[in-house]
Amino acid sequence: MHLIHTTVVGVLLTLSLSVFAGTAVEQRIIDEALTPLYSPHRAATSTGKVIPEHRFDDAKVCSGCHSDIYREWRSSMMSHSWDDPIYRALLSRASKASDGALDSFCTGCHTPTGLMTGQVTRADNQSPPSVNNPETDLPGVDCESCHNISAISGIDNGSYVMNDAGEKRVKYGPRQNAQSPYHETAFSPLHTESAMCATCHNVTHPLNGVPIERTYDEWFESPYRTAGIGCQDCHMKPVQGNSAIMGPERADRATHWFAGGNTTLLEHFGHQENAKRARALLQSSATIELIDPPTSLTAGQRTTLSLKITNTGAGHKLPTGFPEGREVWVDIKLSDANGKVFYRSGAIKNGKTEPNTKNFMVKLGDKNGKKVEVEVWRVTHIMSDNRILPKGHALVDYAIDIPADVQGPVAVNASVNYWPFSQAFVDNLLGKNKLTVKVETIVSLAKSFKITPTKSSPERLAKH
Repeated sequence: MHLIHTTVVGVLLTLSLSVFAGTAVEQRIIDEALTPLYSPHRAATSTGKVIPEHRFDDAKVCSGCHSDIYREWRSSMMSHSWDDPIYRALLSRASKASDGALDSFCTGCHTPTGLMTGQVTRADNQSPPSVNNPETDLPGVDCESCHNISAISGIDNGSYVMNDAGEKRVKYGPRQNAQSPYHETAFSPLHTESAMCATCHNVTHPLNGVPIERTYDEWFESPYRTAGIGCQDCHMKPVQGNSAIMGPERADRATHWFAGGNTTLLEHFGHQENAKRARALLQSSATIELIDPPTSLTAGQRTTLSLKITNTGAGHKLPTGFPEGREVWVDIKLSDANGKVFYRSGAIKNGKTEPNTKNFMVKLGDKNGKKVEVEVWRVTHIMSDNRILPKGHALVDYAIDIPADVQGPVAVNASVNYWPFSQAFVDNLLGKNKLTVKVETIVSLAKSFKITPTKSSPERLAKH
């Protein structure tokens, strides 16, 4: 048995050291002969055995030396990846629906050390915490989760190798000259690469191979990779400072805010300052402009307005991740001189964007061809994906009937909005009025048009 474990680990380490080349699909390492220790999650340990709980420290222990990094991490979604009420409510449903078969698949990226040690139980998975008091005694993606990873065996479904160095407590990181009086240190090129993020930010359906999430692949196939800009450059933006209180000051100390776009949950957990960072990141991701706008609008006639939305700042598709929820859409309104709105598209009705909204998202389908919105374990295929590519753009057109009696000037106000999940989605999972979803405006546009009078009558306009 020991020989088998040694051979498996050797293969994993050899694969992790190979040079990645070609497309993201070509470089994905999947060896069906390997039996993951935590199936269907692809995580492994360096010994091929479960790691004892006492080998992992609580993040508060790390804060004794890494105070700034701990403070940043504690206000991030990484810190709350386990007690996130949306995740836990989904996990509970998935666990019950699959009779526990999907438990490890989910928990391996939401509480890695909880999975490694076997602390997570089916009762944990099926009992989501209170929305008002969600924290539990299990860590999320904490210090030990990342800094004990010594290799990867692939780029999806948690295919990391967690090192068990016994009582030596070796921590892996991006520095060749790091020293610590508490634990041993080891330089890890992996911790400087986007592939480190891939293992949990590429998600493949464990039963049928459907590519559920592909944030890493989206980046890999983007201009950002070829320009040498990786995940950490945006989400762990470096600053000048000390990694540890006794360590040297560095010009490129990686921040651990892990800025993303989920202001709803950041504010739910009370992290207002980090929510501002997330909001700023969202607002840097896109632009909007009118293409070939008319010089004026003619009363009683139909006009077409064309908008161009460009993904200028996200190194992946806009939006990315968690396809059950992520949505970007255009909310456009036209109003007369008195402020009366006579045209709108993109309003929220019944907790969702209204029908015919110009939106950008992934739609997942089941075996009957029906859209899957919550029960992601039933997904059998991708129905559609019209998200905006990195440095790409989308054109949306609106055919608008201008009222014959409109009083000008007419104001056009359009905004590109985002939410991590719809209010209807949250209400379905948690119950009505348990958590309010914040709609974030990424970018907006305002323009005024003069009105050209016409002899067109309302009757003629209706026939037109």
